[in-house]
Amino acid sequence: MSLNRTLLILLPLLGAAPALAQTTVTGQPATGGANSATSGGQNAVTRPNTDHAQDGKPASTGALTNVKLEKGANSFTETEARHRLEKAGFQQVKDLKKDADGIWRGAAALDGKPATVGLDFKGNVAVQ
Repeated sequence: MSLNRTLLILLPLLGAAPALAQTTVTGQPATGGANSATSGGQNAVTRPNTDHAQDGKPASTGALTNVKLEKGANSFTETEARHRLEKAGFQQVKDLKKDADGIWRGAAALDGKPATVGLDFKGNVAVQ
């Protein structure tokens, strides 16, 4: 068998070897990730504190007054900030402005009552 013929047979097999190696699962998932209570800074968190925003239930005023908004570089656009506040149960969200600490602040209504609201870079929502 000639060298060229041998290479033609072996090259496709060699090309498949890296793809097979990529499908191998090794080790266990990492544990002990930071959450919003323990991150102490601008670390990513698993789920932002939007007080039931993920299940479509409106937020309660009491739970939102205890949330501490954190300073940090906020990449949310005004539209994204408005959407997060609305998803947390606020209506008539208006006058949103990002302050020097990177926190979106504005006016809204919750259960028909006026409220001053804030949204930090992690997605935490609070009544001010």
